[in-house]
Amino acid sequence: MTVRSLQSWLKSRFLTLDRYVFHQLLVALLATTGGLAALIWLMQSLRFVSLVVDRGLSLRVFIELTSLLIPSFVAVVLPITTFVVSLFVYQRLAGDRELTVMQAAGLSQFALARAGLGCALMATLMGFLLNLWIVPTSYHAFRQYEFDIRNKMAAFMLQEGVFTKVSDAMTVYIRSRSHDGTLHGIMVEDDRQPGNQATILANHGSMMIVNDTPRVILYDGSRQVIDHKTGRLNMLVFKQDSMDLSSAHQEDARFRDAAEMSLGELLHPDPQQVSERDTGKFKVEGWRRLTSPLTCFSFAMVGLVAVLRGAFSRYGNIKRPLAAVLTVVGLLATNLLLQNLASRNMALIPLIPLVALLPGLICAGILFIPEMLADRAAARLTQN
Repeated sequence: MTVRSLQSWLKSRFLTLDRYVFHQLLVALLATTGGLAALIWLMQSLRFVSLVVDRGLSLRVFIELTSLLIPSFVAVVLPITTFVVSLFVYQRLAGDRELTVMQAAGLSQFALARAGLGCALMATLMGFLLNLWIVPTSYHAFRQYEFDIRNKMAAFMLQEGVFTKVSDAMTVYIRSRSHDGTLHGIMVEDDRQPGNQATILANHGSMMIVNDTPRVILYDGSRQVIDHKTGRLNMLVFKQDSMDLSSAHQEDARFRDAAEMSLGELLHPDPQQVSERDTGKFKVEGWRRLTSPLTCFSFAMVGLVAVLRGAFSRYGNIKRPLAAVLTVVGLLATNLLLQNLASRNMALIPLIPLVALLPGLICAGILFIPEMLADRAAARLTQN
């Protein structure tokens, strides 16, 4: 199917009014979601400024690292922005009397809500795509990139005349660096072993990778350790020595987070990797991925009911939009509370999809069922 044939098919299937309203919803959804995700990215990226300041990372590496978090931000804000856009656009149409004109033209409630339902369906499909594929992939790349920076890359970014914090337990100073990469005037403060802190001095050295781990080969140096029992300084002079510049703390080891696991790994955790106490948390995370996109539909329906259901007022009506906002806030709080409880009691897990989808179905019934019953009654009267 070509682009021109697709456009002609859409024009034949959807009214001009549907395309007009849907275009406004789509533009507003993209702008609101993009702006809110960019704001969250700006706030969250401040946590990683220390990597630039303390470890000498470039701005390009900083942007590459933090941009991998953007899909997760979009997945979080998409249900909220879908509600906001549905409520705002339809409220503006009502305020400009455009909905009144459409109703006077004979459009039904379903016809008025058709563009909003299409936007909600598109947001729901995008939510599934983000939660089931894009977010786990991007977050896994982020965690791996961050791990490499903290344990490998930072060791190669040593600056001349600067005390570089390679890890939380190691600081390295070099006086100068030759064109061939040789380091001169090296001092290392190694605190990786509590109670056995050492200061290493070397005349010169060179960097290399051994078994995917950064190491520095030191020449003509000494290792100085203070014996805390006697208070004496023990010094070992060496001609050549090698030193691992990665962190040796156990908590710095690379463990996979629940957010970077696939859906199958979350719903059926491996007992060898996940303790029995944490099984509920992983299963709840899996169900959250499956049900979170459904809240796009439910929240959009709440916004549509607030605008399309009820009498028109020329002075505006703040009560219904305010009630819709409070309803969505209550649903968000209920979802968070239910997920917290379900992680401790897995018998509550079936309530997660129910809470995500049921509000949308109830709103759809409130909006469409009375009109359907009225049409059936009118059809019966016409037959009689």
